[in-house]
Amino acid sequence: MSNRDDILREMSFFRGNGEGIESWFSEEISDVVIDALANCEKRPISVETLNQLLILSHEGGVSRGFFEFYFLSNPHSQGVYWYNPSKLAEFDPSFLQSSHLMSLNHLKWGLKRLYIDGLLYCGNIRQCYRTLRSLNGDQLQDFFVKRVLNAHSLAERSDHLPLTNVAKDDRYLIAETACKTYAPADESMPDLIEFIKGRYREAEAIGKSRIMIKDLIVPGAIPSRYDSDQLSFSLDEALDQEIKNTAELEAAIKPIIQKFKTARTRALSNTKLYLSMIGDMDVYVATSMRSRADFRSMADFCESIFTDPRIKDLKLRHFDPTMSAANNHEDKGLIECLMVKCAKILIYNAGARDSYGKDAEAAMALSLGKPVIFYCDTETKRKIFQEIHPLARLINFETGVAVGSIVMDKLSDVPEMIRRIFNNDMEFELRKKSDNFFLLCEKMTGSVIRLQSSDSLLRETFWNYYHEGKTHSRI
Repeated sequence: MSNRDDILREMSFFRGNGEGIESWFSEEISDVVIDALANCEKRPISVETLNQLLILSHEGGVSRGFFEFYFLSNPHSQGVYWYNPSKLAEFDPSFLQSSHLMSLNHLKWGLKRLYIDGLLYCGNIRQCYRTLRSLNGDQLQDFFVKRVLNAHSLAERSDHLPLTNVAKDDRYLIAETACKTYAPADESMPDLIEFIKGRYREAEAIGKSRIMIKDLIVPGAIPSRYDSDQLSFSLDEALDQEIKNTAELEAAIKPIIQKFKTARTRALSNTKLYLSMIGDMDVYVATSMRSRADFRSMADFCESIFTDPRIKDLKLRHFDPTMSAANNHEDKGLIECLMVKCAKILIYNAGARDSYGKDAEAAMALSLGKPVIFYCDTETKRKIFQEIHPLARLINFETGVAVGSIVMDKLSDVPEMIRRIFNNDMEFELRKKSDNFFLLCEKMTGSVIRLQSSDSLLRETFWNYYHEGKTHSRI
């Protein structure tokens, strides 16, 4: 490298359309800076020299602690970084043995880390540089250690009190729909068995002596207090039974009622146990379940994920929605909001149907700045959530940082991503659109999890007023 064009081309990735550190490699860059960068392999750049180059480029200099942190060390080995910067393409092990910047690649390695951190934690590269550049080593360590999970402390925990098992085939009976059928809050509701017996007698009166239960719950001429869809869900395992008298009908339904009572009692007990471990809650699983098959599938999903050997040692506490019930609809909402708030990450199982509930939970987690994994079992769904669905990227309400979900369509990738998140072993790729739009992507899935807009008016308006706007909120 020996001239201005070569240096500007080599460092063009770090040039944005904002001011501050992003404008360092603009056309106005000083010839002195160009000469120092072009000859850095012959004349390595010290922190003092780097600060001269920054000041000549109309940017503030950095502390020695900042210089050592970003250019001469790998804080991942000390457990204070969410990703391993030695996996970035520009890295060379010799950087960690040096006291100076030895090459343009060395400079690019540190700058890439700064830009990644800027998007991860500040949502704004320029502001991140301003925030961190004057901090000493201890202050930088403290800044990052507060923002990572401690896998060692998780693994050191003892086992939690065991949940009470609910048979997979019976878990659909903990749903609110089943509860409305078998234990309706409205005491004026007719007894379920007597209601269906009445339907049988109506069929018998018109000459039908043998009839399937599913034919007794279809909407009749007379309006019913029991909804047919509700009954179809609650009586799923008996629908195809053919009965020829009321005694057989009662024999078909009574065992389900008993299963309901057992499943609900156990699920209510589990909810108390979930609440008792709320301070240690690690993972909330969000989904929608509208059939017996949905409950079975979701139970299998949770079992597959949380028994995976890759995350077994973490002793993760996870909220399994197929194992918990609430006394009423209102309590259920409060419990789920609390679980999302306290869990460290959220897994969104897209399933077959859309649902306001799971979308709201995912939106809540993203707005709290938590890592959110979207599992979609088809390529089409993955594309919708990764590229189209508006919930894929929201704003951390506390910091204003744009937060995106990690979208995947391979079940085996889910525990691997959980492992990476909790072990601070994430891998990121910093990308840049042609219009200076910076994107931070999770490398395994290509999901955009952070971004900085190239719209300078939007960017400046956003950051000038976002935090000010928070002080104006009223209850």
